[in-house]
Amino acid sequence: MAESTAEAKGSLAGVKVMVIDDSNTIRRSAEIFLLQAGATVILAEDGFDALAKIADHLPEVVFVDIMMPRLDGYQTCALIKKNPRFAATPVVMLSSKDGLFDRARGRMVGSSEYLTKPFTKDSLLKTVGAHVRTEAHGG
Repeated sequence: MAESTAEAKGSLAGVKVMVIDDSNTIRRSAEIFLLQAGATVILAEDGFDALAKIADHLPEVVFVDIMMPRLDGYQTCALIKKNPRFAATPVVMLSSKDGLFDRARGRMVGSSEYLTKPFTKDSLLKTVGAHVRTEAHGG
């Protein structure tokens, strides 16, 4: 019963979420939604920025934009998944295109899910909640 109450509030207290996106707007809105739900948020502007921060912060869920300069989302996801420490960390691809090809390519590099931008607070928190629950009960 306590779980459903926490869920109703969208409580993600203590959950570390990394958001990698070159759009300041997307980063800010994701940060606001996640902070309101009680999560700890780590922001990164691109893949290189993310790879520099990920080992220090050990996020439980990672959101990565597909279209970014330097390292794109697919490359970033593949690099995260290649590291044994993060092989089990759920990586969710963010894209403004809702294409079948993008989804398939995301799965090929090891992403757990695909979220279309602009996302709603509800869809973002649901996605985090689903992966955090799976991890907590699955491992």
